[in-house]
Amino acid sequence: MARGGGAQVTIDGAIRWARLNLFSNWWNSALTILALYLLWVSVPSFLDWAIFDAVWRGENREACIGPGKGACWAFVTANIEQFLFGRYPVEERWRVMTAFVLGVAGLVPLLIPRVPAKRWNVIYLAVAYPLIAIVLLAGDRPGLVGVDTDLWGGLLVTLVVAVTGIVASFPLGILLALGRRSEMPVIRALSIVFIEFWRGVPLVTVLFMASVMLPLFLPEGVSFDNLLRCLIGVALFSSAYMAEVVRGGLQAIPRGQYEAARAVGLSYWQTMGLIILPQALRHVIPGIVNTFIGLFKDTTLVLIVGIFDFLGQVRAQLSDAMWVTPQGAATAYIFAALVYWIFCFGMSRYSVFIERRLNAGRVR
Repeated sequence: MARGGGAQVTIDGAIRWARLNLFSNWWNSALTILALYLLWVSVPSFLDWAIFDAVWRGENREACIGPGKGACWAFVTANIEQFLFGRYPVEERWRVMTAFVLGVAGLVPLLIPRVPAKRWNVIYLAVAYPLIAIVLLAGDRPGLVGVDTDLWGGLLVTLVVAVTGIVASFPLGILLALGRRSEMPVIRALSIVFIEFWRGVPLVTVLFMASVMLPLFLPEGVSFDNLLRCLIGVALFSSAYMAEVVRGGLQAIPRGQYEAARAVGLSYWQTMGLIILPQALRHVIPGIVNTFIGLFKDTTLVLIVGIFDFLGQVRAQLSDAMWVTPQGAATAYIFAALVYWIFCFGMSRYSVFIERRLNAGRVR
């Protein structure tokens, strides 16, 4: 009887929720019915094309050509290594996997709140890991063959650009936000000029200038790697937007917090590090993560300067004569969208987790 009663309560709760949220009035009811009809029409046919009628194995395009053939996932499985590594030498790809594993080994404990030794974790990720990753990926050291960045591609480039931009833009954005609110006119003016300049130009222009125009202004014989120039441009561009997000959090802190810190004799940096910034950053977690997500998706723009990121590598493989099929492009782009969605959705859900954890102590 208890089980039956519980099931009845669940059913009644579901009916009540549907009445309140889906059929509360004639307009919501019409929209609900329309949405259900569109799902009924589109979802079964999409599932047939993407799963049930799809081709999962094959050696070439012939496997995906024919009546009734759905998505050509055989194209994805055949080119998955190019999607991940680009033209990185096959015999050296263990270095990419090693760098990835070392990065995950440092990142996962940092993201889990209850894992101790966070300070050493941050030092490892901010100091030791970048040096290790550069040595592994670029090589040109005793025992490692040098791999030019022109051979990098696929998800490798996407992660390098995104992670570098996120890690560099966050502290730069905090410093710029503090500088914009500084009482020193010179610091405030320089911060404002920097922020407004980078916010006033599109990222495409930044990448084009960094890749094509910057070498023209360098002294003869001095050059920077193309990928490095793009990394610097992305970091500076993203830091300007991050600064405005952080500034919004700083403005939300009551003036009394500053006055209380001064009353107990704290210096400016002690006040910011111990009192103001922890509160401000907690207020703007959604904005910070939204900036990170936008940066991750904007990595696709590096293709315009000849760097093949994940999406660029997917597009490049579509020109392979062995896999030219009518459904090849749709399959490839759906796969690319799924990969980007997994990363962006993961960041979004983690931000929700952090928000709930930080607000748990404030719930009354």
